[in-house]
Amino acid sequence: MEIDKIFNDAKDFLPILGVDYIEFYVGNAKQSAYFYKNALGFESEAYSGLETGDNSKVSYVVKQDKIRFVLTSSYVEKSEINDHYTKHGDGVKVVAFLVEDSAKSYEETIKRGAKSYIEPIEISDENGIVVKSGIYTYGETVHLFIERKNYNGIFLPGYKEWKNNNSSKPIGLKYVDHIVGNVGWNEMNKWCNFYRDVLGFTQIVSFDDNDISTEYTALMSKVMSNGNGRVKFPINEPAEGLNKSQIEEYLDFYNGPGVQHLALATDDIITTVSEMKNRGIEFLYVPETYYDDLIDRVGHIQEDVELLRENGILIDRDDDGYLLQIFTKPLVDRPTIFFEIIQRRGANSFGKGNFKALFLAIEREQRSRGTL
Repeated sequence: MEIDKIFNDAKDFLPILGVDYIEFYVGNAKQSAYFYKNALGFESEAYSGLETGDNSKVSYVVKQDKIRFVLTSSYVEKSEINDHYTKHGDGVKVVAFLVEDSAKSYEETIKRGAKSYIEPIEISDENGIVVKSGIYTYGETVHLFIERKNYNGIFLPGYKEWKNNNSSKPIGLKYVDHIVGNVGWNEMNKWCNFYRDVLGFTQIVSFDDNDISTEYTALMSKVMSNGNGRVKFPINEPAEGLNKSQIEEYLDFYNGPGVQHLALATDDIITTVSEMKNRGIEFLYVPETYYDDLIDRVGHIQEDVELLRENGILIDRDDDGYLLQIFTKPLVDRPTIFFEIIQRRGANSFGKGNFKALFLAIEREQRSRGTL
């Protein structure tokens, strides 16, 4: 396939083995952990805080299959965490990569122009050693390089196992399919070049305002991927439209660039979405007319169209197969971060055929908020 050639051509000089974890800076880590466990089926994994000797911050680590989230709050008034929360609200601070050699990853990216966040440091306990380092990317978001090949403990040194019996059952989420970042006007190419030149990523697809627009709003987007295809970063910027686009709304309320949404993969989207709805998660509304000519548009699919209609799940096809996807409403008070639930049946694309329906649904929400 052409996409395999693109991945093979990527300059994978680090290399990145995958996403190790995603860390959110939040206002109340304990309550956030409760939400992720009970509404989204994550399970308790690890904890760091007063009981482990950390007097400055508290972190709860939750996990579902290959997805690991770290939810962190500050104990002290003056801190990077509190500054981030005050400015952005609950949001993603860290996208951590699993690598073979953290120091080498840091050196390779710094010499290519990255701004240092943390120089390579060894942290250890009785279970071994972890090496971590990090660089800044768009906004205040950072990438950490985590080397854990010599560590056998729970998550990271400084954490203890967190056993808690109030978790609900998992809902079938498997791994992080892609992570979408919103950047400012005319900054998309700058950050795509950053991922290409600094991290060795390759552009695998692009969308312009002819692809992603309605009568009122538009955006531009390019998708960057690392060499093995396990890490994909669509990067969005606003485009000219009659009204304020979803990207502009995000930038206004987040107060700058940042992670807009996480796409989480499942092998059974109908069951996953049904369970999320049962637990109170709200999704963008898609009119039932979307499904009237569905089979004519996408061809034969394995799923029951009526169940897709009932759950508001979107479908799109490319040369390799089809995908099913749905988008939550914002998961926090500000209209910023949300989740996409995605199931791939061969497709490697990102749902271009659904952009129109998705944008109209987002605009309905913007009108309800008075920001369109």
